Amino acid sequence: EHGRLPNYIISVLRDRSHIDETFRLAAEEKAADYAAAIQRLRKIYHTSIKPMEQAYKYNELRQHEISDGEITSKPMVLFLGPWSVGKSSMINYLLGLNDSPYQLYTGAEPTTSEFTVIMHGEKIRSVEGIVMAADSSRSFSPLEKFGQNFLEKLIGIEMPHKLLERVTFVDTPGIIENRKQQERGYPFNDVCQWFIDRADLIFVVFDPTKLDVGLELEMLFRQLKGRESQIRIILNKADNLATQDLMRVYGALFWSLAPLINVTEPPRVYVSSFWPYDYAPDTSRELFKREEISLLEDLNQVIENRMENKIAFIRQHGIRVRIHGLLVDRYVQTFKEKMSFFSDPELVFKEIVDDPDKFYIFKSILAKTNVSKFDLPNRDAYRDFFGINPITNFKPLSGQCSYMGGCLLEKIEKAITNELPALLSSINSGKQPGLSSCEATGCGEKPKNRYRKN
Repeated sequence: EHGRLPNYIISVLRDRSHIDETFRLAAEEKAADYAAAIQRLRKIYHTSIKPMEQAYKYNELRQHEISDGEITSKPMVLFLGPWSVGKSSMINYLLGLNDSPYQLYTGAEPTTSEFTVIMHGEKIRSVEGIVMAADSSRSFSPLEKFGQNFLEKLIGIEMPHKLLERVTFVDTPGIIENRKQQERGYPFNDVCQWFIDRADLIFVVFDPTKLDVGLELEMLFRQLKGRESQIRIILNKADNLATQDLMRVYGALFWSLAPLINVTEPPRVYVSSFWPYDYAPDTSRELFKREEISLLEDLNQVIENRMENKIAFIRQHGIRVRIHGLLVDRYVQTFKEKMSFFSDPELVFKEIVDDPDKFYIFKSILAKTNVSKFDLPNRDAYRDFFGINPITNFKPLSGQCSYMGGCLLEKIEKAITNELPALLSSINSGKQPGLSSCEATGCGEKPKNRYRKN
C-alpha cells in the first residue's frame, strides 16, 4: 500500500505540529485584509490600466491578457520529478491527508498519470479538467489550447484546508524515462512549460536510491532555464540511505545536474524524508528535521510574499501598457503631421513604420519621465502591429478623455506612481516582521545552501 515499506514495520507517526506552526495555520490570518487588497488591485487594474490596454490593442502586441483568474489566483507550487520518488506522498504529508479518504494515491508503480491540481474549496470534490478549463474565473482556462486529450488528463481536487486557502499544489505525472511524447497523446513538454512559467515554487523531487538523470530529465532542466530562483531540489526518502551514501548521492546529483543548471547560485537542495512516518533508525534525524523545517519556511515565505508579487506584476504590466500607449500616440501624431492634402496615406505611413528613428518616435518617448530604454518594445513589432491594426483606427491620447472617466494617460500614470505603490506599502505596514524565523534559517531572498563553502 505504501510506496516503500522499509524493513521495519511502519507504525510510528511523526509529530507534525511544526507544520502548523510554520504556516501559522492555527492563527486567524487576516484573510479579509488579503481579500480586500485583491479586490482593490482588481479595481485599479480594471479602471486605470485595462482601458488603455483595450484602446491601443496592447494584447495584439504582447499576446498577454490578464484575466481576473490571474489576479485572484493563489501562489502555485509545482511538484516535478521521475515517478515513484514520493511527490504525491509529500503533498499528502504537507496537507495531513494520510489515511483520509481523499489522500492522493501513492505506490511503487507509476500511479499519477494526470496533472492533479489540489486547491481550496468549500467541500471535498473532484473537478474534471474540462470543467476547470471552461471556468474563466479560474486561472486554468488557457489550458484548453492543449486539446481534449490533455483535459482528460487534468483533474482538480477541492477541499477545505487552511493551507490551501493560501496556496495551490500541482502534482505532475512522473517523468518516465523511456516514454515517448507521442504515447502520451498530448504535448507533455508544452504542458509542463505552461505550469513551470506560472509556478511560484518548483520542487524537483528525487529518490536518492535510484538516481538516474536520463533524457527526459535533461529536457526538463532545459525547460527550467531562467527559473532557477524558483527551483528547489529535494532528495526525498533520505532515511533509506546511510549518511555516507547520502553524501555520495548528493555529489553525484550535482555532478549530473551541473551541465544542465548553469548558474552561479545553485538551487537549494533539501535532504529529508517527506512523509508522515518516523525516520528509519540510526539515520540523521536531526538533520532531516531541520531540513524539513527549512523547506516549510521557504514555502511559507512564498505564501507571505504573494500579495507583493501580484502588485509588482500588475504594476510592471501597467508600465508596459503605458509605454505602448505613448508609442501608438506618437505614431498617430507623426502620421497626422506628415499628411497633407496631396499625400498618399499608405506611402506616408510606410515611411514612418519602416524608419521610426527618422521621426524620433522612440527617442521622444525616452524623453518622457519614467521611461527606461530597456522597457521599449522592439520597433519591428510595430510594423507587424500596424499591419493588422491600421493607424487610422487609433485616436491620439489627447482625445482619450471623457468628462466622467477622466483621461486614460492620467489614470494609468496615477496607478503606476501612486495607487499601486500605496497598496503595496499598506500591505507591508500591516506585517509583523517579528513573526518570521527566517533570520535563523536564512530563508530570505537567497536561501543559504548549507552544503556550500561560503
